[in-house]
Amino acid sequence: MRQTPSIVPLDRLDREIFLVLEDFGARAGCAWRETDEQDTDLETILRHLLSGEYAYPVRIVVFNAIEGWSRDATSDVADAVAQRAADSDVDISSALHAFLEANATRRFDLQLTLPLRRAA
Repeated sequence: MRQTPSIVPLDRLDREIFLVLEDFGARAGCAWRETDEQDTDLETILRHLLSGEYAYPVRIVVFNAIEGWSRDATSDVADAVAQRAADSDVDISSALHAFLEANATRRFDLQLTLPLRRAA
């Protein structure tokens, strides 16, 4: 059988692609977030997690279609996010803190964002 060449350039596929499973609550459940192709690299995922783009991340997978592999990258990404948050002294949400507590393999001292109350 003759193999049909791909219409997608190989250089667009021969890289690691990261996808985030997010919990949208009891009613909607979990779903893999729709993501633009250019936003699937590790650096963008880290930036989006820290900025709150993903409100309740559950799992992160990485794959390379050309090389034919995939793996759970949740702990690796959690470690990288926690390290970046600690290094930059950025405040993180309680949901991201819970994600890091559940998945990071190392301990980091992080500051939670606390809601401010108005003076009475």
